[in-house]
Amino acid sequence: MTMTVEPVRQEVAPESVAARRLVDKMFKARELAVVAVLVLMLGATQLSNGEFLSQQGIKDLMLNATILVLVAVGQAMVVITRNVDLSVGSVLGISAFAAGLYLQDGGHPLLAVLLAVGLGALFGVLNGALVSLGKVPALVVTLGTLYIIRGIDSIWVGSRQITASDLPDAFVDFGHDGISVVPYLALLSLAVLVVVAYFLRGYRSGRDMYALGSNPEAARLAGVPVRTRIMTAYVVCGALAGLAGALYLARFGNVDSNTGNGYELIVVSAVVVGGVAFTGGSGSVYGAALGALLLTSINSVLPALGVSSVWVTAINGFLLLLAIAVDRILALRVAGALRKKAAQTRSARHA
Repeated sequence: MTMTVEPVRQEVAPESVAARRLVDKMFKARELAVVAVLVLMLGATQLSNGEFLSQQGIKDLMLNATILVLVAVGQAMVVITRNVDLSVGSVLGISAFAAGLYLQDGGHPLLAVLLAVGLGALFGVLNGALVSLGKVPALVVTLGTLYIIRGIDSIWVGSRQITASDLPDAFVDFGHDGISVVPYLALLSLAVLVVVAYFLRGYRSGRDMYALGSNPEAARLAGVPVRTRIMTAYVVCGALAGLAGALYLARFGNVDSNTGNGYELIVVSAVVVGGVAFTGGSGSVYGAALGALLLTSINSVLPALGVSSVWVTAINGFLLLLAIAVDRILALRVAGALRKKAAQTRSARHA
């Protein structure tokens, strides 16, 4: 008679719990630092340009951040598992065109959004399968799918272009209207952000992603279904990139074969700047959203101050390098604290 042994969830060692609390405190401080920089930057700009934070200015800031926030939330889930998705820009572009083509042919706006989300989720399944089942490095897989999807998009779209005049008025209005100064798109992004954040912290499957990112081998030995968690992260990331594509179409009303080009680098920068460790296991989607808000605000602040927008890319690159350096310093501090605690424990046992 054969017996099937189910994997047993092992209790987390006190040292691991202490390390997790220390890391959480450090990254919460990092998120507060992003908030402080954002407030100071917007405040200084308002003092220089009194019209910057007008009702329309605040609305524009939120609209500009909406798309990046959505994609950054999905990317954060993947990065927390110690992976990355470089195909999000291509997924956004092809999903936006698919939704626009469907609407152009007389489709319903809600079904167009679901089509974009479903297409994005499908690409997420492809990425997740190659990474989790094929055990191919995420950087290689998603770089490959980036070019594959972009190639398909270029062939499919060709020289065609979808404009706002091809779309239903209600769909275009949804991309600009809102409640007072708060756009509907911002409210939708906020709802997605809260749901994903609650999932990551409130459900065991969400917490498993942090465990997986912190120590993949230990997570596997503890009974975490590694492949399922990685697949889930990629599917959610793809679905949110697809949703972002539909909202991009509503926001700008213009889609062509170049839509989404280079977006993946901005998304990764937003996630890392927002305090999600690129080595996995730390940070939050709230931090990623703050990073996205900071980067998009820079795009608005520089022109308001009379600075050329060509500096935006350089500033984003500098912030990315700074965030990576901070991550490294935090990792060394955590390692040092753990070594110190381990030494104290050994001393207490020998005493």
